[in-house]
Amino acid sequence: MPPDSDATALTEGNENAVPSPPSPWRRSLSLLVIVLSGEAIFLLPFLVPRVFRPLLLDVFGITNLQLGTAFSLYGVVAMLSYFPGGPLADRFSVRKLMTSALLITALGGVHFASIPTPGGLTLLYAFWGVTTILLFWSALIRATREWGGSQSQGLAYGILEGGRGLFAALLGLAGTLALQALLPADPATATDLEKVRALQQVVWIYTSMAAFAAALVWFFVADNASSQPRRDRVPFSPRQIFRVLENPAVWLQGAIVVCAYTGYKGADDFGLYARDVFGYDDVQAAFVSTLSLWIRPITALLAGVLADRVGAARSILVCFGGLLLGDLVVASGFADTSTLWGLYLTVVGTGAMTYALRGIYFALFPDAQVSAALTGTAAGLVSVIGYTPDIFMGPLMGYLTDTFPGAQGHQYFFTSLAGFAACGLTATICFQRVCARKTQQTPPATAD
Repeated sequence: MPPDSDATALTEGNENAVPSPPSPWRRSLSLLVIVLSGEAIFLLPFLVPRVFRPLLLDVFGITNLQLGTAFSLYGVVAMLSYFPGGPLADRFSVRKLMTSALLITALGGVHFASIPTPGGLTLLYAFWGVTTILLFWSALIRATREWGGSQSQGLAYGILEGGRGLFAALLGLAGTLALQALLPADPATATDLEKVRALQQVVWIYTSMAAFAAALVWFFVADNASSQPRRDRVPFSPRQIFRVLENPAVWLQGAIVVCAYTGYKGADDFGLYARDVFGYDDVQAAFVSTLSLWIRPITALLAGVLADRVGAARSILVCFGGLLLGDLVVASGFADTSTLWGLYLTVVGTGAMTYALRGIYFALFPDAQVSAALTGTAAGLVSVIGYTPDIFMGPLMGYLTDTFPGAQGHQYFFTSLAGFAACGLTATICFQRVCARKTQQTPPATAD
């Protein structure tokens, strides 16, 4: 029996028959796999440098700016991949796209574990820019929206982000404990060889998870290419792309994602901030970074539930206000070494607002009156705009922390994050006004 047979089986001899709905357990299992795969594919390029950044810099013998350059190349390739990935997700099976992407990303993990040269690491990030985005990202967003239906968009995306956060936190903790076991009791005395072997073991753990997630997707995620009768399928055409491009609300949604995603990228600084300003060692810094990951599942899920009750745009407005306040606290130098609690308050506060935003900013598609059939294309456009911080945030962070050692560089970095949070507030207000005008002029259709 094919993996999606209970969700897509057609009446025998009639290919136009309406597919039977999936059973509740199958529906729940499908979402669980979507969530796991949505994080598993990003463990290697993002979780490793986020949680183990100081160790990664030491093993590869690179600076923050050099690592930021690798992130920047990833961002350039990803930006070129987002939009074509959207039509791919609208036309082809999300199950096949997601499975292929996970397997190919895992192959990159094999190369990562060999500890390539700094140049090889940079090229590896370019490779991941293709595998994680062109084949995977829009397919993930479409699969999530289809699961949420017309009534539970906030919940669907909240579960996606919250579940991804829980998975990342568990694996971040597992990796940190593994690192603690692999390094000497005093990590500062670890030899170069011990550090290399420790990082390799962490990379192998996350590579295995990507491959395992590929198998789960293949067997438990429905094949949306065959999930509706042939007579109901709408042929894809370039005109559909222009329909998305002509929607000003989609462009504003992209601006919202830009500002929210800079906050998310700013969380990469937590571990380094703990080491540079508070004098933490590599293991202690990794635990600080992991703390921010544990906030993600709680706040993303709560934000999704709230978005379904009061509206995604209103929820996003509140989150940007909280994020702005948290960024200004760090930028002002309030959280210094004399107030250790200030470090954890900052990590918890800014992390909560950041992950809440990530949990609901794709739930704005219904407000923007984007048809479900064009979810992939719209997600591609929003992502092209919204994830441009992958290009510039790494170099910006690297330049500021390398040029201005100690607390000063981190304060400058969080000042820039505060500016983006303020812009996010403005973009959200504009989005609300545009959507209100669209609703008055053209009431949304009752069905896609």
